[in-house]
Formats: sequence, C-alpha cells, structure tokens
Amino acid sequence: MPQTTDPTAQGNAEKPKRAQRKTAVVLFNLGAPDGPKAVRPFLFNLFKDPAIIEAPGFVRLPLAWFISRKRAPIAAENYDLLGGASPLLPNTQKQATALEEALQKQAPEFGEVQVFICMRYWHPMSAEVAAKVKAFGPDQVLLLPLYPQFAASTSGSSLSDWYKAARGVGLTAKTHAICCYPTEPGFIAASADRILAKLAELPKDMPWRLAFSAHGLPKRMIECGDPYQNQVEMTAAAIREELVRRDDGFRELDWTICYQSRVGRLEWIGPSTEEEITRAGRDRVGLLIFPIAFVSEHSETLVELDVEYRHLAEQEKVPAYLRAGTVDDSPAFIDALVSLLKRCERAGEILICEKGGRLCPEGHARCAFARPLES
Repeated sequence: MPQTTDPTAQGNAEKPKRAQRKTAVVLFNLGAPDGPKAVRPFLFNLFKDPAIIEAPGFVRLPLAWFISRKRAPIAAENYDLLGGASPLLPNTQKQATALEEALQKQAPEFGEVQVFICMRYWHPMSAEVAAKVKAFGPDQVLLLPLYPQFAASTSGSSLSDWYKAARGVGLTAKTHAICCYPTEPGFIAASADRILAKLAELPKDMPWRLAFSAHGLPKRMIECGDPYQNQVEMTAAAIREELVRRDDGFRELDWTICYQSRVGRLEWIGPSTEEEITRAGRDRVGLLIFPIAFVSEHSETLVELDVEYRHLAEQEKVPAYLRAGTVDDSPAFIDALVSLLKRCERAGEILICEKGGRLCPEGHARCAFARPLES
C-alpha cells in the first residue's frame, strides 16, 4: 500500500529556531600602564602616534623613543602613587559591565550584546580586540569612545586605528560609530551630581569658584580646525545650565574653564589649571575642580589633580581645594551611553554625533564629519 503523509503532523513539526541577533559594542579609551615595566612602552606607543606628534615617521619614531625614555622615570613615580599601575582599565571594565547589563534590559532589539574594551596605547589594543569581536560573530558593531568631546588625537585616533585593525582581521559586520556627546543629558546630569556632592564639603560662607579642568591640546591643533575646545565649552555651559535648573542660585556662579597636562614646548590652549589655581589663591576663593573631559579616574585625576595641584593650591594659599569625582559608572552616565547607542543603531548611519548629524560649526576641518576616519 502506498505510504501517505499526515498534513497535520507536518504542520506540527518543530520549525528551526532563528539565530538570535548579536551586537558588539566597543568602548574606546586611552589605555595606561598595567605595571612598572609597561610605563616606557606605553609612552612610546603614545608619542609615536601621528595624531599626537604630527611629523613624518623618520622624525616621529626617534622622537617618540627619546621622549618616552626621558619621561618614563617621572611617569613611573606617578604610577607608584597608584600602587605601580593605573586603575583606568579596571574602572573602564566596571563601566563596560554596567553598560552591558543596562543594554540587556533596555535594548532588547540589540539581541545578544557583548561590550568590548579597546585601549589605544596599551592592552587590550585594536588588533587583539578586533579579533575577539570577529570571533563573537556580531551582526552589527557599535563604536563608542569614552571621550565626550571629540579630538582628532583621542576619538579620531582610536576610531581610525580600529578601522585599520578590523580590516586586518577581516571583520566585515555592519559598523556604526558615535564621535562625540558633549551635551548628552545623562552625561551632564551625572556631572552635576558629582559637583553638587563635592560642593557639600565646602564651608557655607566661603566664596568659591568652579573650575572645569580638561586635558589640554597644543594651540596649533585647534587652529587647524580641531573641535575639542569648542566642545569642552559646550559641556561647561550645559553643566552650568543644569546646575541653574536645579537651583536658581547658580545663576551667579563664578566658573571658568582651564586645561591641564601640558607636555613639550609648544603653546597650548589656556588658561592652564595651574594658572587658575594661582588666581584662586590671589582672589582668596575656594576652588572646586571638576574633570570635565575624563569619565573615569586615572593618573591625571588621582595624581595630577589630587596630589600635584593640591600641593600647588596649598602653596598659593587657596582657602579650600576640592576635586569632584568623574562620572564613572553612575546610572545617569550609563543610561546616557545606552541612549546614544540606541540612537546610533536606529539612525543606521556610519557615523553620528549626539544630535545625529554634524554637531560642529563649519570651519572645524578636523571634525569627524569633515575627514573620513576609515582612512
């Protein structure tokens, strides 16, 4: 007798499950030595970057060797104060963990999410991270620098290096990048939280000044069209507005922007943080420092701001010297990163800033939108 097929049984047959979508998020940061032996090679990697020293390779590489050799003993002393290594990687890992957990709850459209950390000048660096991302097999890759304000020497260098590494390992997943978020509401709210928490320690009757301290850049880079200084100013204004929103008394806030970490003989943008500390001593006002361009604690906050500049403040007779903490993995900041990533994914563009399209005014030739980062 010919065999028959039961159509009902066919209809009830289990259908193959569709593979879950995968999203890789890559967080970029500077990187820092993870031990005494790493100090000099870290510095060499830093200064050999053409985005840091804009000179031909035959000039830049010997110069990087010389500078790293000269500065390594001084830098090692700073890292000794931190136990011999920078806390930047562990602090970034905390942010990555918090972000991954938040994305799993708030962005189900991303499917399976894995957050990777990619450092520019010390491990884990682009080549090794790109290989791990490829092994993960993502359907999409979202790139997010942990620099709220774009500079060609930070976010620009990290993203360019990533694209080169991704090509090197054959990572072809659809990739989107966020270049900057200087006024992203969650970042601004988290910054205001940190400032207000520290302000509570200031004597109530003492006149005081808020100093937004950012990492400096050579003036020549700004003159060549780097948008960094403009975006730092945008962040400072947005934080001031947020403080006023919370308490109208902040309309009369005495505040300033200053720049730290100057290296070399070139003229840097100013005023310097040292100059603002001296001015506070001369004016006999307390000084509350907020690291406006750093989102996690590392040597430039824990040593430069907390140790070296505190000593200078004592010398200059500043009545009170306080330093507000970085935003770290605060819920408001992590939620801001989630919001940015969701916006980036929805936009479907190769590159977005916090507003979607180009944020920088015309004339900023080094804006991420003005020159291709993939090259």
